[in-house]
Formats: sequence, structure tokens, C-alpha cells
Amino acid sequence: MEKLQLWFLILAGLSGAITQSDLYGQVFVFPKESADAHVILNMNSSGPLQTFTVCLRYFTDLTRPYSLFSYATRARDNEILLFKEKPGELRLYVGGEQVTFKVPEGTGTSTGWVHVCASWESTTGIAELWVNGSPLPRKGLKKGYSVSNQGVIVLGQEQDSFGGGFDAKQSFTGEIADVYMWDHATPTAVMQAANDDSQLPTSIVGWGNLHYQIKGYVVLKPMLA
Repeated sequence: MEKLQLWFLILAGLSGAITQSDLYGQVFVFPKESADAHVILNMNSSGPLQTFTVCLRYFTDLTRPYSLFSYATRARDNEILLFKEKPGELRLYVGGEQVTFKVPEGTGTSTGWVHVCASWESTTGIAELWVNGSPLPRKGLKKGYSVSNQGVIVLGQEQDSFGGGFDAKQSFTGEIADVYMWDHATPTAVMQAANDDSQLPTSIVGWGNLHYQIKGYVVLKPMLA
């Protein structure tokens, strides 16, 4: 845990401060294609992950490839990556390997926002992807693997190296909100809590208590109704 916090502080550097806020009702706006605009998130995990669930909401009109959630370590750039390769296709990477989920088009909400949850467990290697509350057929990868906690989370860019290696043609343009990550909770538990309007499980990344740093042209704005 101490090493993770140290790397996060080193990466933050002298150009900005780490902010801790409740971002309920707000969004990160990525207004234009860029090779540097991104948001760094801190993950509060005390050890390697044997399972994880990542959920977020996004709003975009992009049709080219783009990254939604990038977690890289010094040893591996795609330790966890949620990547939209093209319309109708979402890829989940774990430990450098990837599985592809076919996502039916037209599954967005009436406002255009899309809610995605991706999960993986080491014991079986099973990966799940849920889109707007509906599960897709499960896939499998990296059975028995442990995800390192010595990494950095980036929104808005796909890391090809630890904290960098960005490509503007893989950058995200649009809006991202409600980013969460759990090291135990399953998508089913998360969806049940959301449907019941009950308290979500304790998270290691949480929108209600987010540790983040904005780099480049990213703006925090209220969510449009």
C-alpha cells in the first residue's frame, strides 16, 4: 500500500495536486482529441487483486477505437484495460491478454449514456461484461493470475507504458462519470444494490470519495439532465 501511494505521488509530480472529492452529479468532460488530456485515479488496495469489478458510465459519439479504463504497471501496460475497438465490440484485457465481447448496438439509454461493468476472477478466469444492466455471454482468460496493485489508473487515454505512451487516436472524447472499482464485489451484487437503491459495497475506487488528478484539457462539469 505504501509503495502504491509513493508511485502515485511520484507520477503526480509537481505540476498539480491530488484532489479528493465527492463527485456525485458531476462528470469529467474530455472536449477534444488529445495525446495528453487524462485523469489519474488512486486505487486503495493493500495487495494483489484476485478478483475485480470496474463500473463506469460514458457518453460519446466516437466511432474510432478509444480507451475507457486503463490500469498499467511498470511490468505490464495492459494489466487491466477496457477498450472500445469499434462499434459493437468491447475488449477487456487482464495481464496483457484480451477477450472480446460483442455488444448489441442501440443499447444506450434514452440520454445516450452507456453504463458498463467489467469483472474478472482468478480462480476460474471467468470475465463478465454488463452493459446497461444486462449481462453478455461470459468469457475466460488468465486463470490463476494475480493483478498487481503497483499500478496507476488513467481515464481518457490508453497507456502503452506506465503512466504514458498515449496515442491521440486512442484517446477518449466525451464524458465519463460514476467510476467505481471493487476487489470483491461481483457485478450481480453491484446491480442488485443499484436496483434496490441501497448502499453499494465498499470500493477501492469510488466516485463518492475519489482521489484524482486532472492532466491537460479535461473539465469537471455538472451532469446535463
